[in-house]
Amino acid sequence: MINNDVLRSIRYMLDLSDNKVVEITRLADADFPIERADVQAYLKKDDEDGFVACSDRALAHFLDGLVFHHRGRDESLPQRPVETRITNNVVLKKLRVAFQLKDVDMHQIFADAGFPISKPELSALFRQPDHKNFRLCGDQLLRNFLKGLTLRLRGAG
Repeated sequence: MINNDVLRSIRYMLDLSDNKVVEITRLADADFPIERADVQAYLKKDDEDGFVACSDRALAHFLDGLVFHHRGRDESLPQRPVETRITNNVVLKKLRVAFQLKDVDMHQIFADAGFPISKPELSALFRQPDHKNFRLCGDQLLRNFLKGLTLRLRGAG
């Protein structure tokens, strides 16, 4: 999925203000250069004036910040390096960690979105890329996960 779509979807799901997106992004790195105007440009549709493509670096900082926002930071652990390449699998992993989702939760989220997946399909998404059973998370799969997670967090109506 396009990084801007992921950011837009999560922002809606959690009902975040532009300033809150900046605040969450800076939880991962207080020195990361992002301002409210950047967030507003990321949230525009790609055919609107002022649209700016959300970089992998910006989305990675936002997702890491989201984990810290929801779970807190363990100061005893060294800081993990920020992802340089954001894939749908990485987005899925970060959201799973941020919301402390177990396999049963993940299956329910996909089912709620009308897109049930099997246990082997789910586990394949979280394997290392060089594992023989690794599967790429397609746009449709991530879109349905985001839809199901939104239903779970915001309710049906």
